[in-house]
Amino acid sequence: MNELEEEIIKKINYNKLTSNGFQKENNKYYLTKYILNNKFKIVITITNNSLMGKIYDLSTEEEYTNYLVKELNGKFVESIREEYQLVLEDIKNKCCEIKYFKSNQANRISDLINDLYHDKPSFLWQDEPHGVFRNKENKKWYALIMEVTKDKITMGKELVNIINLKLPPEKILELLEKEGYYQAYHMNKKYWLTIILDDTIKDEEIISLIKISYNLINN
Repeated sequence: MNELEEEIIKKINYNKLTSNGFQKENNKYYLTKYILNNKFKIVITITNNSLMGKIYDLSTEEEYTNYLVKELNGKFVESIREEYQLVLEDIKNKCCEIKYFKSNQANRISDLINDLYHDKPSFLWQDEPHGVFRNKENKKWYALIMEVTKDKITMGKELVNIINLKLPPEKILELLEKEGYYQAYHMNKKYWLTIILDDTIKDEEIISLIKISYNLINN
């Protein structure tokens, strides 16, 4: 990947892709743009942590690759490169945001919280990548996304993002019987629950629990 492609993948907001022209099929996102009077088309494919761009000559239906050869600097090939860069810049401007956290799911959840409550994470500890989400009025916490080694929660040594949520004690006991839910790390285990943000639990289910947590701290 070139520098711009790498920057896009680091900052991509997957929730914005379909509203900006991408089609989703089997966890892949596709964007098609026609250039140079519809004589060529650019196809951008985005998957988890990967962006692939291809250009096709529609007169031959074959992939055009000359723009990838640095030694070729003619006017035509430069125009192809420029068109490709413009498509990438458009994706960057429309679909990328600051990524606060290590995992894609943590960033998606952060964006969904902002969509719901217009709250962005507050980083209260210097040089620690732990983001607090709290009610603007009463300042109470309803979610905390942390970066810890996995062995703090379960087996494993890799760094992971987790989210702590405040829930009714009976709900916590119910969820602890299911895969993907753990006793709260660094919080009161009676009232808080931990989820590892590795896509074991779907975004929709986590958001439904965030809504419960948010309502609890407002009661």
